[in-house]
Amino acid sequence: MKMSELFGQTLREPPADAQITSHRLLVQAGFIRQLGAGIFSYLHLARRSMTKIENILRDEINAIGGQEITMPVIHPADIWKETERWYQIGSEMGRFYDKNNRDMVLAMTHEEVVADLVRGEIQSYKQLPRLLYHIQTKWRDDPRPRAGLIRVREFTMKDSYSLDTDWEGLDAQYRAHYQAYFDIFHRCDLPVVAIKSDVGMMGGKIAHEFMYLTPIGEDTLLICDECGYMANRQIARFKKPVSAKEDPQPTEKVATPGITTIKGLAEFLGLPESKTAKAVFTIATVTEGQEDVEKFVFAIVRGDMDLNETKLTNAVKAKSLRPAIDEEIRAIGAVPGYASPIGIKDAIIVVDDLIPDSANLVAGANDEGYHLLNVNYGRDYRADVVEDIVVAEDGCACLNCGAPLHSSKGVEVGNIFKLGTRYSESMDCTFLDENGQAQPVVMGSYGIGVGRLLACVAEKYHDEYGLIWPITIAPYHVYLVALQGGKETAERVYADLQSANVEVLYDDRDERAGVKFNDADLIGIPIRLTVSKRSLKAGGVELKLRRSPERTVIPQDEIVTHVIDQIEVLETEIASKVIPMPYTD
Repeated sequence: MKMSELFGQTLREPPADAQITSHRLLVQAGFIRQLGAGIFSYLHLARRSMTKIENILRDEINAIGGQEITMPVIHPADIWKETERWYQIGSEMGRFYDKNNRDMVLAMTHEEVVADLVRGEIQSYKQLPRLLYHIQTKWRDDPRPRAGLIRVREFTMKDSYSLDTDWEGLDAQYRAHYQAYFDIFHRCDLPVVAIKSDVGMMGGKIAHEFMYLTPIGEDTLLICDECGYMANRQIARFKKPVSAKEDPQPTEKVATPGITTIKGLAEFLGLPESKTAKAVFTIATVTEGQEDVEKFVFAIVRGDMDLNETKLTNAVKAKSLRPAIDEEIRAIGAVPGYASPIGIKDAIIVVDDLIPDSANLVAGANDEGYHLLNVNYGRDYRADVVEDIVVAEDGCACLNCGAPLHSSKGVEVGNIFKLGTRYSESMDCTFLDENGQAQPVVMGSYGIGVGRLLACVAEKYHDEYGLIWPITIAPYHVYLVALQGGKETAERVYADLQSANVEVLYDDRDERAGVKFNDADLIGIPIRLTVSKRSLKAGGVELKLRRSPERTVIPQDEIVTHVIDQIEVLETEIASKVIPMPYTD
């Protein structure tokens, strides 16, 4: 490709709305252009890199038995109603009517479509296991698209779906994906970690996220350097500090005028915050049949800890949570700032699993200006749900080894889910087993976002001058620069490299040397060749790696061989990183 013919151009000034480096550089280097909030066009350079990523995805999923198919972007809502996700997913789902006034859905994922295919194609255990995948456009109407390609509304994903007769088969396919995902990311030269995560709207039993650790990430991970435990903060567990055993004492009502915070209460009474009970009030939206209803949730955690809303959402099987307002709090018999679970009505009471082992806590008295001393779970009140519902923080003890956890930010670049029979049971996807009995197909779901992966690689590999692409996903292998006195030779080098199947972006423009070198650095192609009067006088063509300041002059008749050898060296470096990874539950 000649730069004089390339659609699109590099930009000297960064986009005004760019918040992170990858967004800025991908726009300035002419890879992407924004059409609307979270909606991008991918220009020629980006398309070439994304195609290389997609082919890596195909290689690795094919290697574990995948069969590529293509499923629609537009779905009839009926299949989403069968699984009830039509009712459970909020405004991020793209809904519309067709001309016959039927409910339709813009694809945000394809579990329902796969299940519909399965119930039409699979009849016998002899047809299982199977692994299907596709690379397809998705739509999720994110209310806060940001950071360029990191958080968008329209995106391309590789989704694969495993189909098995039993959980043992699912376990095998899940672990195969676990390794394949590391191989994919390592072939793209992106370091990642795999962590346990919340199953979210996908449902199922177990999920892992593959995270690129970076300060720009919106996910917070809790990590133990001693034993290797890692989990998303949404579900991370830790060894909770249990209070010393005490005999329950009689409750005592004490005046605490104007004291409405845990910190203020502890200081006023001269007690540690761990001797208090913190009340958190939310309204949960839960689905009952095909209707959404609101339920008041009264959650209690120890005063030195904070509520984890994801854990609470899962504990009460809610679609969503929102804070309760004062009128709603008073309606259940509680008093804002002075609330206690004692004597309340019409609420789901949820307590953290540390509360039953924490004796004689201070809680609200449900009376303005008063608290109760020595409130004890079991004697004074009981809960509908006892579950871990608190946030893991920096310094918390690892659940496995007791070492302190530390937090790190990350971007999710892939995920894998053990769906089990969540979709097959709701959509009647069964097969006949060896005894002729109908059994539900056991499913797994596995996704990787192509554009987000591209952006994370750009975020990882750059310097003050521009992008630095790994050879495996660079849009071209070579950036060829023709300067004064070298145009005729550069044309021959360009033709020779193309004949040898070397991918070349040839800067044949009538521009100053500084402009061409700046664009070469900005675009970030791994190998730069410069042909000029000066290089020819020095003996040939100047070769420079984008990642290195060193320059070497190669004789013209050796340049093709030298470039091919250099490409092989760069590819071998990346291939050496593709190694077996231990599976962690």
